Amino acid sequence: MKVVLLAGGYGTRISEETKNKPKPMVEIGGMPILWHIMKEYSSCGYNEFIICAGYKQEIVKEWFNNYFLHMSDVTFDFAQNNKMIVHNGYAEPWKVTVVDTGLNTMTGGRIKRIEKYVGNEPFLMTYGDGVCDVDINKLVEFHNEHGKIATLTAVMQEQQKGVLDIGYGNTVRSFREKSQKDEAPINAGYMVLNPEIFKYIEDDTTVFEQYPLNKLAEEGELMSYVHRGFWQCMDTKREMDMLEKLWSNGQAPWKSWK
Repeated sequence: MKVVLLAGGYGTRISEETKNKPKPMVEIGGMPILWHIMKEYSSCGYNEFIICAGYKQEIVKEWFNNYFLHMSDVTFDFAQNNKMIVHNGYAEPWKVTVVDTGLNTMTGGRIKRIEKYVGNEPFLMTYGDGVCDVDINKLVEFHNEHGKIATLTAVMQEQQKGVLDIGYGNTVRSFREKSQKDEAPINAGYMVLNPEIFKYIEDDTTVFEQYPLNKLAEEGELMSYVHRGFWQCMDTKREMDMLEKLWSNGQAPWKSWK
């Protein structure tokens, strides 16, 4: 199962960090938050990624192009025909496709643009700016059992995210955008989507969190996987500093790998 990561946004509320790089490339513990998210999935056995890039997408491509060398010891022998010798090379068993999905494309449009890379199979999808300790395998198992088109992970937090009305059997009865001081289950991302989802996305202007999710909810095709553990997005400098502190203190709940 492939993992789709939305990594094309600018990050207006953390602009001091994103002036020269896309938001998912902002570092926590010396590594992009995108890397942390990918490590979460990889620890559960998911190693094929499709990255929906946009703003400064060349930075994402260059980082992955150099990743193996960055993780290795290297000898540059200029005296012997400019040879390069890699020592103790290591990199995760990842297959990464970075797709330029446009500078101003909305979230739904970015997903639509990678349809040909996903193919006719279910896929995982999340945003490139949040980490959590959800059990991805249990999320996928839940999705396969209910047979609906879409599953999203819901968490209980007093934050301003997309709000869910969850009914009997974890069916999502409605989905709406955030409002002030909501105290309800919120959309934390970490979704499983069947390929039918592409039919709900019209073009680059489609905001995934609006018409597609609302329509799925109306049709009873959107289910929630309730996660009661850790989840945190990185929308602000304060949240970035909090994640950095957790990591540097060895207390990062999302670190599920050794």
